[in-house]
Amino acid sequence: MRPPRHRRRPPPAPVAPAHRTLPAGTRFYVDPAAGAAQQAVADLRAGDTADALRMAELATWPQAIWIDNGTPAQIGTQVRKIMAAARLTRTVPVLVSYFIPGRDCSLYSAGGAQSSAEYRAWIAAFAAAIGDGKAVVIVEPDGLALLPKDCAGDIDPTGELTAQRLADLKAAVGLFGAQPNTSVYLDAGNSGWQAVGTIAERLVQAGIDQARGFAVNISNYWRTDQNTRYASWVAKCIWWSTSGPDWARGHADWCASQYYSAAAPNDGQPGNAVVYEDATTWHWTDAWFDQNVGTPPADQLTHNIVDTSRNGVGPWTAPAGKYTDAETWCNAPERGIGARPTADTGLPLTDAFLWIKTIGESDGSCKRGTAGPVDPEYGAVDPAAGAWWPDMAHWLARNASPGLTFNPHLLP
Repeated sequence: MRPPRHRRRPPPAPVAPAHRTLPAGTRFYVDPAAGAAQQAVADLRAGDTADALRMAELATWPQAIWIDNGTPAQIGTQVRKIMAAARLTRTVPVLVSYFIPGRDCSLYSAGGAQSSAEYRAWIAAFAAAIGDGKAVVIVEPDGLALLPKDCAGDIDPTGELTAQRLADLKAAVGLFGAQPNTSVYLDAGNSGWQAVGTIAERLVQAGIDQARGFAVNISNYWRTDQNTRYASWVAKCIWWSTSGPDWARGHADWCASQYYSAAAPNDGQPGNAVVYEDATTWHWTDAWFDQNVGTPPADQLTHNIVDTSRNGVGPWTAPAGKYTDAETWCNAPERGIGARPTADTGLPLTDAFLWIKTIGESDGSCKRGTAGPVDPEYGAVDPAAGAWWPDMAHWLARNASPGLTFNPHLLP
């Protein structure tokens, strides 16, 4: 049922300033101390010349740098060093803030600040260290798609923790966004996770109006075309529920989702069959947006970036019936690197394809519904979340699509 038309109209969400855009020729910072460079040296010393060459190729491409621990003073020093190195090379660093309280529901990637006060002081030091330099900042992977109310065990029965999370994210976006040349992207999960309306509503609550846009597919495997299509719906839903018709204001939950089943087009509930390998089955969602949202002003739509670090061959599907919980997101076997980092995407709402997840770092100790601790896909215990895993680095590089080459911008 539509709400009464006399409801007060909230103000439209402002659009990020033009100077926060990433021009097509933007060159991103390459960290010379990244894991791939060190692995190339180790492989060469071991006589594995093919692997060493592949790691050397990987090391020439820019990847995000995750800032996830340390005191405010330590973070300030770390970020200032990165910014100085980027200035010398006339490149733009991609930085990830990953310190939100209650991170990852205290699971594989647990950690973060112990309180909101600690978190905000930490973010303030981070933002101040960026200063007036040009940078891309991704705010808190999974922090919005996995709110405390989504965690198992009913850890937030009153909703207080979720409200605090949203407030902390909004504060972080505001602090980063206050820097004159920082392009801020709030993480929004991926096309196989929260419904379009759900994540659109959360983005609005977390201050997307103060950001350049949102990020999708961090550490995941969904193909780029699926994520950009999903992101376009999220952008339209944000506009429709904040700046659209009066009766739609505040109702992002009415937007059709990626789960708007082709088999049951009038249902649209999560859980309906969607064949992700064939995104053409999403045409009912397109039809809903065409009919209800139309064509919003292009300059009022929220932009996005896509993590292509592991989506070159798409998501992993476990053998039918093999696991009670395949954890397809966790150290999926034999995946591959996707599109190279670039700000020249050819898509009006997608500012960049970036390698945000560090290629070669483990997602944690995956058990796939078994008693563990061994990951049955590998016959061994996976490295801890964030630990370097040479085998993963090698198979992601080996299966890269398109195949890896040296970054021409770094060649003499």
